[in-house]
Amino acid sequence: MKHILLITSFVCTLALTGFAQQAPASHSFSLADCIRYAYEHQDSVKNAALDVQSADYKIKETIGTGLPQVNGSITFQDYVKPPVSVGPNFLSGGPIDPKARLVTFPFGPIKYNNTYSLQATQLLFSGTFIVGLQAVKTFKELSQRSLLRSKIETNANVTKAYYQVLVSGEQVKLLDANIAQLKQQFDQTIQRNKQGFVEKIDVDRLDVQYNNLVTNRENVVRSLTLYSQMLKFQMGMPVEEELVLTDKLADIKIDEQVGQNTVDTSFYRNRIEYKLLETNITLNELDVKSRKAEFLPTLAFNAGIGGVFQENQAKYLYDNIYYNSYIGLSLNIPIFSGGQRMARLRQTQINVLKAKNDLNNAQNGFKLQANVANITYLNSLQSLNNQKRSRALAQEVLRVAKIKYEQGVGSSVEVTQAQTELENADNQYIQALYTVLISKVDADKAYARLN
Repeated sequence: MKHILLITSFVCTLALTGFAQQAPASHSFSLADCIRYAYEHQDSVKNAALDVQSADYKIKETIGTGLPQVNGSITFQDYVKPPVSVGPNFLSGGPIDPKARLVTFPFGPIKYNNTYSLQATQLLFSGTFIVGLQAVKTFKELSQRSLLRSKIETNANVTKAYYQVLVSGEQVKLLDANIAQLKQQFDQTIQRNKQGFVEKIDVDRLDVQYNNLVTNRENVVRSLTLYSQMLKFQMGMPVEEELVLTDKLADIKIDEQVGQNTVDTSFYRNRIEYKLLETNITLNELDVKSRKAEFLPTLAFNAGIGGVFQENQAKYLYDNIYYNSYIGLSLNIPIFSGGQRMARLRQTQINVLKAKNDLNNAQNGFKLQANVANITYLNSLQSLNNQKRSRALAQEVLRVAKIKYEQGVGSSVEVTQAQTELENADNQYIQALYTVLISKVDADKAYARLN
């Protein structure tokens, strides 16, 4: 019996350990924590960081083309049937008869050949190589700025998803308050109906309204679960892990950017999209330089050393080796290409002009986008303040209607209507709150405050 108890205890311990290992992780994150987590786990950011690493290797690859290039080769040949030469028979001693048949003479390499060689080249001058070094450094800068853009996009997406969860949580709180208030009124109305003071229709009307509120709350709770999963998705967090938000709506300074949007008129230069377009112009200009460098000659040093073993009998093949070596220069001078080089140069010059036009157009577009975001933000902020007042008035109307109804000078219809107006005011307040938070994120992004 004692052994059975020990075995059972051991099995239970293993089961509990396995359950603990399978239990999803739990996180308590502020908005800043969520953004930092996303920078490390969001796939788009991770891929952009990998692009930066790839750019480092691209630089090494380009530098390598200007370093010595050394190659070796080994060949072995066994002439099973050596090649021959065909011609007149000069060995007969008599006059050559043009009508006589041709004869063959042994010709060609020795039967067994084993060759070893080592060649080296060193680029001495190449205009395209010099420009290529400049281009890869700019390419790395482009990848770094692309990484920053991915972080900014992730920042905005995570912030919006975080706000969506907070707003939905606030909506649940408002619904809970309305449900508790309506439940109290519903219970009181039932008692008054039993006492004969109110009609059954008043009870039914409140019953319908109460059930609608409860159903609405259940829908919002399910949506809240979905919004939480969307936030974890934007963060790159497994959706099955538990995430608790530590920030509160009251901590968000919604109107802190009011009046600050027109101070810096050159804000667009801080936009990562603007910097990416500037880098694109630089790359196109380097492409022009590279095409011009194609008109220049290239100079390279080359050298080689080799050895060959030759013998007609395999057993004597490696008795003697015959060495050879060389050094030299090779100069490649472009002379005429049918106009191809000039055509390619003109194309790259046109690309530079197009890139500059894109930058000018983007500059105006960024200004327009910022103005739209600012106006949308101010309008939504004003709407939120108006909805706050409307909600306060709806609460007061409901309070007065309930007092009048309890004192017998008001009807249950007035109370029901006041309750419905409060619910509508709550919904409009929630929508206005979400709109102003999202518009704040859009304005911050447009004015390059998320960099």
